[in-house]
Amino acid sequence: MPHFPKSTGFQSRRDSSGEAKDASVQVKNRRKRYLDMHPEYFSADLELADPLLYDRLIRRFQTPQEREAQGRAKGFSGVLEADLMRSEAKMDALAHPDPNAMLSYARGPDGEILAEDRDDIPASKEEGEKAWRWEMGLRFMRGDDPDFDYKSVDENDEYDDWTEQQEKYFEDEDPEWVVGEARGDEAKAQLQGETGIQDF
Repeated sequence: MPHFPKSTGFQSRRDSSGEAKDASVQVKNRRKRYLDMHPEYFSADLELADPLLYDRLIRRFQTPQEREAQGRAKGFSGVLEADLMRSEAKMDALAHPDPNAMLSYARGPDGEILAEDRDDIPASKEEGEKAWRWEMGLRFMRGDDPDFDYKSVDENDEYDDWTEQQEKYFEDEDPEWVVGEARGDEAKAQLQGETGIQDF
């Protein structure tokens, strides 16, 4: 009779990929929870992450007073940096068009750079902010923010969702008053301390 080993390389590879998948889900859950607990992540400082997207989703809806207040908060050098980054990003978008980008850019008749809106450009300030948070949230979840210390979130169990783990724990737990398990239709769980007589 042939002898087959109990564990194969395939099984161990499957187990390790399952563990890696679980770890990946845990990291994403922690990152999502971090964003939920820290809405200040989406502040105006995030403009430099994608200056063109910020310009089309947030900046276009700002009033002159809001732009002035934001400019005072950034200071002259911050405003200059944002303007330069936006200009460089437009030049890059012209030179290397991305077919998946929300915006496309083209040269106008006088050489100016024009943004051609696509259908999914928001019509209101609220929609623009929602789209901005969505895009920047996805970027954060992928780990694409080079200025953020992801280890402080990824390796921190304080960002785990304990309610989900508690629910799973209590679902798996048997009540104290159940002594045995029901087996089939004939057997019933034995109840400890139950007399069968109703007390009123």
